[in-house]
Amino acid sequence: MPEAATYEPTGRTTPTRARARAAYDHETVHGILDTGYVCHLGFVRDGSPVVLPTLYGRVGDRLYLHGSTGSRPLRMAGEAPDPGLAVCVTVTHVDGLVLARSAFHHSINYRCVVVHGTAYQVTDAEEKAAALDALVDHVLPGRAADSRPGNAKELAATSVIRLDLREVSAKIRTGGPNDEPEDLALPYWSGVLPVAPAYGAPIPSDDLAPGVPEPAYLTAL
Repeated sequence: MPEAATYEPTGRTTPTRARARAAYDHETVHGILDTGYVCHLGFVRDGSPVVLPTLYGRVGDRLYLHGSTGSRPLRMAGEAPDPGLAVCVTVTHVDGLVLARSAFHHSINYRCVVVHGTAYQVTDAEEKAAALDALVDHVLPGRAADSRPGNAKELAATSVIRLDLREVSAKIRTGGPNDEPEDLALPYWSGVLPVAPAYGAPIPSDDLAPGVPEPAYLTAL
């Protein structure tokens, strides 16, 4: 089998603690990104750090984020004479609550990805349309083809930024608590409480036209 492609570790993507939990292979990184919905976009504005939650989509080795044309970080990513915005994007899944006998050793099982880089505003019309489709399909695969595309007015009000996946790392914790040997006989429950997302039954809108069937991609959930 060919060797799995990996992202090259850097000083910013190499953890100072628990280095064994870090991963750089494309399969792990992309898998974590593709099963998330919300990322946190960090940048510096007027000398102060800002972190904003937002939706994202992945196309190959690129992340796309969108927002209003009035959004400060999206404007900053395209401002002349030096376009581009230094950012840090994170995606995290919580898979379990790790309950130890001691308060100190409580933890969570998680999967996360951290991306460092420079985000740029997408100005090409075809790339922007493909990015917006990817954002919709990232939330629910198949939805982009099952909804009206943005019209000229909506597209003019929407900005998209692109962040190449180059300086990237994943970090994962699995398993149970790491109690101290002298605590094993203590009368406190220890273990893992799994955490997982769940979908409820789809609720049609009150004004749904008669005869519109529930899409197969919803039924499959």
